[in-house]
Amino acid sequence: MNKTSTGLDKNIASGLCYVFGWVSGLIFLLIEKEDKEIRFHAMQSIVVFGGLNIAHIVLSISVIGLPLIPLVGVIGLVLWILLMVKSFQGEQYKLPYAGDLAEKWVSDVKL
Repeated sequence: MNKTSTGLDKNIASGLCYVFGWVSGLIFLLIEKEDKEIRFHAMQSIVVFGGLNIAHIVLSISVIGLPLIPLVGVIGLVLWILLMVKSFQGEQYKLPYAGDLAEKWVSDVKL
């Protein structure tokens, strides 16, 4: 296994990017300076779960959006499980659109 600047194996660090949603993604984006794959997973976590969090807040403000909140929760749960399993297995699974954004933004972000 490849060790990263965090001292963790690459697949472990990648999987941990998703454990606490966008929060763990942000933590790994800030502490991992070298490994592009881990930084990708961290940014994808921020984009996906940050976006779902914002969608949940926006939907909860309007009465019309309230019935859609459980759908956002189910989508979040499915994506959370999928992304964690794939990344712990060492696969760089890229979601449509969100993965493209993450790829672009992780190359733009220099910390």
